[in-house]
Amino acid sequence: MQIYKNAWFTRFAPKEKPSVQAILDAVDRAQHGLIDANLGGGVIKQRIARNGQGESGSYRSVVLLRKSGKAFFVYGFSKSAQHNIQDDELAQFKQSAKILFVLSDLSDDQISQLIKNREFEEVSRNG
Repeated sequence: MQIYKNAWFTRFAPKEKPSVQAILDAVDRAQHGLIDANLGGGVIKQRIARNGQGESGSYRSVVLLRKSGKAFFVYGFSKSAQHNIQDDELAQFKQSAKILFVLSDLSDDQISQLIKNREFEEVSRNG
C-alpha cells in the first residue's frame, strides 16, 4: 500500500503531529476491514492515536482510500475542535477521490510530481 498525506494534513496538528506509526496503524486497520466510518466514494474516516494517548485522545482523519493500493490522508481534526465534517466538505472529499482514482488514476510519475511540488508527502514504512 502506498500512503501519502497532503500538505494540509501534515500541518493540521501543529503542536503534536500524528506519528508515522499511528498513520500506518490506521491504514493497516482499514486494510483489515476495521474502518471507523465508510463515507462512500472511496472516502473513509479513521481515528489516529495521539502520541502517548491512545485512541481515547485520538484525531479523526479523512482518508481517500483505494483498496488496490493507495491511501491519501487529506484532512484531520480533533473531536474537541470539530464534532464532524460538514456535508459540503464530504462532497469535496468525494470529488477529490473521484479525480484521484477514477478520472485520472494518478500514475507514479504524476504522484512524484505532486511530491516534488510539496502537495503530497509519502509516508514510508521504513521511517
